[in-house]
Amino acid sequence: MLIGDDTRVQILSCYHENEQRAADGQRHGLHTTGIVAHSTEKAQPTVVLYVSGRQHAGENVGELLELRLAEQDPPLQVGDALAANWSHAYPVIPVKCLAHARRQFTDIEEAFPEECRHVREAFATVYRYEAETAGMTAEQRRAHHQLHSAPVLERLRNWIHAQFEQRRVEPNSALGKALAYLQRHWEGLTQFLRLGNAPLDTNAVERALKRVVLHRKNALFFRTEQGSAVGDLLMSVIETCRANGIRAADYLVQVMNNARAVRDNPAQWLPWTYAAQAANS
Repeated sequence: MLIGDDTRVQILSCYHENEQRAADGQRHGLHTTGIVAHSTEKAQPTVVLYVSGRQHAGENVGELLELRLAEQDPPLQVGDALAANWSHAYPVIPVKCLAHARRQFTDIEEAFPEECRHVREAFATVYRYEAETAGMTAEQRRAHHQLHSAPVLERLRNWIHAQFEQRRVEPNSALGKALAYLQRHWEGLTQFLRLGNAPLDTNAVERALKRVVLHRKNALFFRTEQGSAVGDLLMSVIETCRANGIRAADYLVQVMNNARAVRDNPAQWLPWTYAAQAANS
C-alpha cells in the first residue's frame, strides 16, 4: 500500500529557473512528496519516503511502481482525488481520502449548514464504526463496515442523488460541486467496504508530512537541490525508524560506526533488520 501527498518546499537555487519556467508557462512549483509504504500484513515494516522537487506525488509514486516486479499484484494507492496524485500509468487499486471529501463540507458549512451537517454526520458515523474495528482482522473489518457503514453510505448516496434529481441544489454552487465530488469519486471513497485493508483516509502520510512542515518552519528553505536530496534522505531514515518504533539516533550512530559493513551488506542494516539483530545480541 502506498499513501502519498504533497506539501510545499522552498529551494533557493531553483528560484531563478522558476521565474523563467513561469514566464514560459511551464511547471514551476516545488513540492515535498511524502510516501508511506507498508504491507497489508501487520508484521511487515513501514517505510516512509520524502522526495523534493517539481514532481507531484503521482509522479513520485509512479517511479516507485516502475521498480515493482511485473508479476506482482497492483498495490493499493491512497490519496486525495487531486489529479496530480494519479498522474502515472501503472495499475493500482485507487483508494480516495474520505477526510479530504469531508473537508469540502466543513469549508462551506456556514453557507449550507443543514446540508453540510447531514453529510458530515454520515461521515462521523462511519468513523465511529471504524474505531470499533481496532484489533480486527482485515476480513472482520470489511464485514463490520459492510454491516454497519454500508447502509449509512447508501442512504447518503440516495440523498445526494435526490438533491440533484429534485433540483434542491444548484450544480454549479459550492454545495453542488462538493456533492458532485462525492458522486464522481464514490468507488474510491468507499473501497473500505470491499477491501478490509483499505484505509478511510490519508492520515498516515499527513502525520509523516508534519515532519516536513516542522522542518520548513525551523529552516525555512534548502539552499540547493542537492541539499534538499540529502535532507529528504535523512528525514526518510529518521521517520522510517520512528514508524517502526526504532530509536533513530541509535540506529544512525551504528550505521556510521559500521560504514564498511553497511556498504557490503545493506540489507542487513535496514532499520528493522538492525533492530532485530540488536534485540537478539
